[in-house]
Amino acid sequence: MASMNVSIPAPMRDWVEDRVRSGDYADASDYIEDLIRHDRERHAALVEALMEGEKSGISNRTVAEIVADAKAALRSGAS
Repeated sequence: MASMNVSIPAPMRDWVEDRVRSGDYADASDYIEDLIRHDRERHAALVEALMEGEKSGISNRTVAEIVADAKAALRSGAS
């Protein structure tokens, strides 16, 4: 496995060490690997959403209509 040295502020180091002490992670490397894995998943989901939006074409709705629909969806609990 490759090695990488990273400098972080003390409060972040403390956070990582706390996460390891909690037993959620075996060591700092395990924690960082999990962060990177989740970041890659979020990035892939964002790219997919952007591609889906681009494929959907141009909307005939106004910005005000889109905002109103989004607010209504949030109020109703829809996603």
